[in-house]
Amino acid sequence: MVAKDRETRIKEIEGLANVARKRIIKMIGKASSGHPGGSLSAIDIITTLYFGVMRHDPENPSWANRDRFILSKGHAAPALYATLAQARYFPVEHLMTLRRLGSPLQGHPDMKRLPGIEASTGSLGQGLSVAVGMAVGLRLDKRPSRVYVMLGDGECDEGSVWEAAMAAPHFKLDNLTAIVDKNCLQIDGSTEHIMCLEPLKDKWKAFGWHVIGINGHDIGQILDAMDEAEKTSGKPTMIVADTVKGKGVSFMEGQVAYHGKAPSQKEVEKALHELGGDE
Repeated sequence: MVAKDRETRIKEIEGLANVARKRIIKMIGKASSGHPGGSLSAIDIITTLYFGVMRHDPENPSWANRDRFILSKGHAAPALYATLAQARYFPVEHLMTLRRLGSPLQGHPDMKRLPGIEASTGSLGQGLSVAVGMAVGLRLDKRPSRVYVMLGDGECDEGSVWEAAMAAPHFKLDNLTAIVDKNCLQIDGSTEHIMCLEPLKDKWKAFGWHVIGINGHDIGQILDAMDEAEKTSGKPTMIVADTVKGKGVSFMEGQVAYHGKAPSQKEVEKALHELGGDE
């Protein structure tokens, strides 16, 4: 790919991520409930996966050779919903039904209610184990598919994460790429004070993973890391992505209060203005 083509590709993904940010704010504001901080920190990575990396078909969500994405930090469901709507898995208008009674857009992803959802998540610590199982199954079936899974950094407090972390290198799952959305904040405060994770990259290396550190808001770095992961043989890849909670909205950035606090209507309007105005 020539440099100009790459630059255009990055700009397109950045534009899609910005639209998704607006929709995250609007749907959580409409619902008066949800998790904006971790959705905004994750959206650049999720958008890049769906529009720059993964093989998938919204017209055939059950395509056997598709790549799989699992949002282990299921409370960031608005980010996944916004991306799936952009990819035309369901109408964009449905986003505004988030958390309404009877809506398939529940507070956490439900694979039985919405096309494109690979696993029902939200009970933290389970997604990586599910991803390991999928990667093993795809290998046994001799599928070319890859599995991608996103964890929160606070989620890495869970012991089950580290059981799966041992299993993936044991089975040499080079078709598995995990991403930690390292925004350094969880519901009760900073990860450093709740349960210090450092040295996080060294921990994953010690478990036998190929480890890459990136800026999780730099689309070029995300693309390069995913490309490196696909070329890595004999072991799974862990991408530790440094991110900012509430990225893109000044009064949410780095604020633990917006882990699970919906913006008021006035805050919605301010956030949309900062993001370049409503659609």
